[in-house]
Amino acid sequence: MSKSPPTACAVTRPKLETSASLGAQRISAVAVLLAASILLSRVLGFVREAVLAWQLGATAEVDAYRAAFQIPDLLNYFLAGGALSIAFVPFYTRVRSRDGAEAAEQLLAKVLGTMTLIAIVATVALWWAADALVALQFPRFAPETQALTVRLTRIVLPAQIFFVAGGIIRAALMAHDRFGTQALAPLVYNAGIIAGGATFGSTLGAEGFAWGALAGAVIGPFLIPLVDAHLSVRLRVRLRLALFDRQFLAYLSVAAPLMLGLTLLTVDEWYDRWFGALLAEGTVAHLGYARQLMLLPVAVVGQAVATAALPTLSRLWNEGRPEELNRVLTATLSASIALAALSAAVAIALAEPIVALLYERGRFGPADTVRVAGLLAVFAWAVPAWITQQIAVRAFFARGDTWRPLIVGTVVALSAIPLYRMLGAHHGAEGLAMAGAIGITVNALITLIVARTLHGAPSLRRLAVTAARAGLIAVLAGFVAHLAATLPTTPLGRVLVGLISFGVVALPAFWVFGDAPLREVLRRNWQRLRRKPPSTGHS
Repeated sequence: MSKSPPTACAVTRPKLETSASLGAQRISAVAVLLAASILLSRVLGFVREAVLAWQLGATAEVDAYRAAFQIPDLLNYFLAGGALSIAFVPFYTRVRSRDGAEAAEQLLAKVLGTMTLIAIVATVALWWAADALVALQFPRFAPETQALTVRLTRIVLPAQIFFVAGGIIRAALMAHDRFGTQALAPLVYNAGIIAGGATFGSTLGAEGFAWGALAGAVIGPFLIPLVDAHLSVRLRVRLRLALFDRQFLAYLSVAAPLMLGLTLLTVDEWYDRWFGALLAEGTVAHLGYARQLMLLPVAVVGQAVATAALPTLSRLWNEGRPEELNRVLTATLSASIALAALSAAVAIALAEPIVALLYERGRFGPADTVRVAGLLAVFAWAVPAWITQQIAVRAFFARGDTWRPLIVGTVVALSAIPLYRMLGAHHGAEGLAMAGAIGITVNALITLIVARTLHGAPSLRRLAVTAARAGLIAVLAGFVAHLAATLPTTPLGRVLVGLISFGVVALPAFWVFGDAPLREVLRRNWQRLRRKPPSTGHS
């Protein structure tokens, strides 16, 4: 059960609304930075996938390459490596505001030193057990594919040490309103994979990509934040082993749900690998290519907004302003859902020319394009739910409540296993994509209902109205874009014609018929394009 926020002076409604508007604008400004970074990272990701498709196609070697990340991903997840900021930012912010900078640095040293040691010990153990674990997870891989998966796994496994350590340092920087290294880390990581694949892919095959991933993880997620922490905010980054320290155990109690719980945001990819490996050769590769395309809007909208929102929501809670927190959350979710509906419609309407433009070259042929485009069209239905879930859970995490959303996520993730198995057996790769779309939609709806019941926000009626309006506009614009993209031209020409047609229909429709949060987003971005800052009523 969430603790009550600290008491605060009474605040008039106009002040609350103005302050909430400023909070939403702060989130918007940081989200623009992170969205630009994520967009560029996804562009690099598409370059990475294009190089992979060109060098290796959709073969058993690519199945092995994607499967090689399964054990490292499991380690990263159970050390909360991918979600360290979720657990650490609110905790660090609270200690810093209550006990001062020195206490916050002590906390950083304890968490960094202890979690890094745990990551090292776990990496060594998994490296030694890689043969047995790969055979257990991918029993239908051919012996040579299993052997390659083991070799690649042992190359990329040590990267998790640097993801965990770097994640803690980046979380501390975000608590100081330093988001630059968070934006830069994925760019350098993807650049490392591209460099490794482009340089050594023709001679080492998938190993070139794996070595690039390891180098990128060391430099981007770890070394750059370490230097920034020293130079920008003068953080003394130290290592202290404190496994049984009271403060570390308090942090661990907050992070534990992220380590022990499961959510479809993560395990959907695991299920695709596990159940996809039971199907025809190349299935894991096709699912992976389609997933990377689907994740573009999820990352640019959902991940950027959610990452930007957490420090602001945490600060509002710690300052005893829950009503303002709820206003900011509802406004942020409303605008994000509208953008998500647009993104999903674009992916569905233009799936085939997008896949052909990005991947169809070298060993990736027209038949692969058709298969991946069909999977992308199914995956895209889940985009609004992915984005909603990422943002909605931050309202829990800002309150220090990591248990409830993770309990919901774990129940849904485990309950979905029979659905993946059944739909995968009957409908192949498309069935697996469909199972993920159904599961994450259910997860997002339950999270919203629980949040509304416990916290009084977000307004489900307001979100439903936003979703209905955005959905109708997206369907109309998507239909026009799909028709326009059938013109006999190059894949690039079809994508451009489709996007222009989509924008010609969607933007005026949203400006006239969209709800207030999205119109405000469009207005502010238009003013930025004109280099005129939006008026806030404050100097």
